[in-house]
Amino acid sequence: MERDLPPSPWLRRLPSGVWTVLTWCAAGLLALLLFASTTYRMAWPFGLRHPAFAPALGLRAAVAVVLALAVGWARRWPEQVFGVLLAESVAVVLLGERTWPLFFALGLLAGYLAAVRSRRISVLAGVTELAVWSGEAMAVSHGPVAFSDFVSSLLGAAASIAIPWAIGNSIRQQRGYTQALRAYAAEQAVTAERLRIARELHDAVAHSIGVIAIQAGAAGLVLDAEPAGARRALDAIEATSRETLAGLRRMLVSLRRAEAGEDPPGSAPLAGLEAVDRLAETMARAGVTVEVRWQGRPRPLPPEVDLAAFRIVQESVTNVVRHAGAHRCEVHITYREQELDIEVLDDGRPVHGHRTGVTGYGISGMRERVALLNGRFSAGSRPEGGFRVAARLPA
Repeated sequence: MERDLPPSPWLRRLPSGVWTVLTWCAAGLLALLLFASTTYRMAWPFGLRHPAFAPALGLRAAVAVVLALAVGWARRWPEQVFGVLLAESVAVVLLGERTWPLFFALGLLAGYLAAVRSRRISVLAGVTELAVWSGEAMAVSHGPVAFSDFVSSLLGAAASIAIPWAIGNSIRQQRGYTQALRAYAAEQAVTAERLRIARELHDAVAHSIGVIAIQAGAAGLVLDAEPAGARRALDAIEATSRETLAGLRRMLVSLRRAEAGEDPPGSAPLAGLEAVDRLAETMARAGVTVEVRWQGRPRPLPPEVDLAAFRIVQESVTNVVRHAGAHRCEVHITYREQELDIEVLDDGRPVHGHRTGVTGYGISGMRERVALLNGRFSAGSRPEGGFRVAARLPA
């Protein structure tokens, strides 16, 4: 199932260690921004007005590293790191320094929360950040501030939060959509496999049960009057039963092999067109003459085409035995350059439902097989009497 899906984006294929390194690189970048713009007046005891003074520069660097250190754990505990950065922004503004690097990091972290957490958590984080920024802006303002200036600053802060949040939320939605697609594809694959198994069981069992029922009825009619005929019918029942069990065994082996992804040595393949002659012999024992006509140059067929072709012939002939009341039918198999034609004709009576597939599953199953192979299928009564099943498969 998964092999049919496109590969994951290359960002999702990066190892976890790479993301850890990138996270700590982001922490280092934030420390650099804080060192360059925020820690200037925070080292006043060391006389920062003299930039060449080494202890002051060292203290600035240490403060910047301490403030940015929490970002290194953002991937593991994003909510806690968000709260730490908010607290740091409050502490920094109380010391009279700039807080924009911290709010820049908070905006990016809000986008990350939108990507990896629920919408409720990410929206709450964004609203909290905007509220803290507004409170700090009003707390540090000196003198009257024009309302338009405050509104424009507020809109800028809101945009710096909303844009990363929208990107993160889009990533989360895309991830959810991809997971839903994968779940749907898996469900469809399971459904298709169930239908395939149902078709195989129907085609393998319905034919044999029909032949066995006819032979059993014939044996019951001649049991006293013609013991030899009853013996022949019982022999046909035994042969058909053994062939059916062998076919079911091959089917189970094939299903187990497909499930395990293995190819056990000696496992027999499912039936194909090579079994048509044996099918004709079985039907002859049931009292229906099957005339098989081969045209064109036989060649190896893809396994799915070979199996579908045989199942179409088998189901069509089974319908002749069970429902048509005919004593003979013709099977035409024609190998064309890129196609395989199958035609089954009989001169029996059409029985409503069973011959048209209204109540049974034979015709609909054949039609599904042909549709899965992008072929063409038709079934219906013949103007001169009887029934015709025709299929053209790409081969």
